Amino acid sequence: MTSIQDKKETKLLNNRHQLNCCQRFSFGVGHILNDLCASMWFSYLLVYMHSVIGLSHFHAGLLMLIGQVTDAICTPIIGYESDRTADQCHYGRRKSWHLVGVACVIVSYAFVFNKCFVCSSVSPWSLLVYYSPFVMLFQFGWASTQIAHLSLIPELTDDENERVGLNAIRYAFTVISNIYVYLVAFMLLRFHGGQYNTRISPADSGNFSYLVGSVLGIGLITAVVFHVGTKERRQHELNCRSTQQGYKKMTWKDWMKSSLFYRVAVLYMCSRLIVNITQVYIPLYVIRTLHLHKMHIALVPLTVYVSGFLASLVLKPVNYYLGRKITFLIALLLSGGFCCCVYLLPVSHAYAIYGGATMLGIGGTSLLESGAFVYGAMSFTDKLSNGITVIIIQSIHPCAHMFAKDNCANSAIYYRNVLTYVPGGAAAFALLCLCTMWYTRFPKTTDVLISYEDQDQNCKNKVSVHPPTVINDDDLSETGPLLY
Repeated sequence: MTSIQDKKETKLLNNRHQLNCCQRFSFGVGHILNDLCASMWFSYLLVYMHSVIGLSHFHAGLLMLIGQVTDAICTPIIGYESDRTADQCHYGRRKSWHLVGVACVIVSYAFVFNKCFVCSSVSPWSLLVYYSPFVMLFQFGWASTQIAHLSLIPELTDDENERVGLNAIRYAFTVISNIYVYLVAFMLLRFHGGQYNTRISPADSGNFSYLVGSVLGIGLITAVVFHVGTKERRQHELNCRSTQQGYKKMTWKDWMKSSLFYRVAVLYMCSRLIVNITQVYIPLYVIRTLHLHKMHIALVPLTVYVSGFLASLVLKPVNYYLGRKITFLIALLLSGGFCCCVYLLPVSHAYAIYGGATMLGIGGTSLLESGAFVYGAMSFTDKLSNGITVIIIQSIHPCAHMFAKDNCANSAIYYRNVLTYVPGGAAAFALLCLCTMWYTRFPKTTDVLISYEDQDQNCKNKVSVHPPTVINDDDLSETGPLLY
């Protein structure tokens, strides 16, 4: 009888935190600005800075490194400060940080993908000094928006099904955002002067200006919808909920004591390296190595993303039947297949790159769908490692200090080697790490449930719940998450 009453009371508590369709939609669009900007940042920054602005390979890579380092530093700092922020304005601490982030992105990002309006004939270092503050401000705003949006999920609802649904909606809008960027880029590069100029050049400055304008316009509208439609709960109510739930998360000290954490972290970093480096260098490979029309720097990444999205639809049952480790192994093999395709593909069969892009999309999505916790813990090293890798690649380029106007005959072979050995090496290293974990079984949960007494007399609508059963890490599952 008591158990039935407890279930009814818990159900009533969860029902109070059910979200309606408008609330789900308004939350889902809150990260669209970040998704749009991130798609342009990784796919087109190097292309734009080198082929349109005229920076050397080294200086363009240095600008991306500045952005990645800024993001790596800002992410943990903003996360810490966001948790400590007091809601003195009654607007919501998460929404306040989100608003600050949106403002920073809107103000700065337009300058990143537009020519210097105060420059005439200046040195590369002067251009670097001009663009760097805008890149740093953008990365600060991007990190602020991302952290605030992610942190809202557990604060909007207690219902685990609702939280899963919000994540699914968020991912759906990420897919839509990326598809939008690549489709608009394709139309601009193909139909706006594309029939006369098949390669990226300073004449495409207007195309990138139109693209970034549409990105910021849509991002601003969706940010307004998010702030109007999303209601953040007061901190006092959240504290009451935490007391009533009786959950105790594993602390960072607990994670640091686990050797499994470090091995899983290596897998995550290798996965991010494969996905990010391919996203950065595929456009350069398409136009420099395969000599395809510039519109293909939009179509090939679009193929990667669409195939990855379709793969994500069947990934859950595949994980269930095969297990996480076998799924991860298949993903690594597909990523390695893409690297082989890049290395062996002759220019005469350039359009076969779409087959390789499909393999990469499926493999990359399968790699990244494996986890969540390690993203937060390894965010700093992940972003820093990607930035360092890019600057190393740009620095050892055979024409590292040559400008776009200078013809570099070795670029074709170089970008082929980059897309072969860097992602391929990361996949091989991840495979070795996976072998050390092959007979390791993973816990179903990282939460430890504890009994408690609700002593907070200020919390209203308290729910009487009997001390729950303790769930230990001995409760293991092969189909549990490989990356937490």
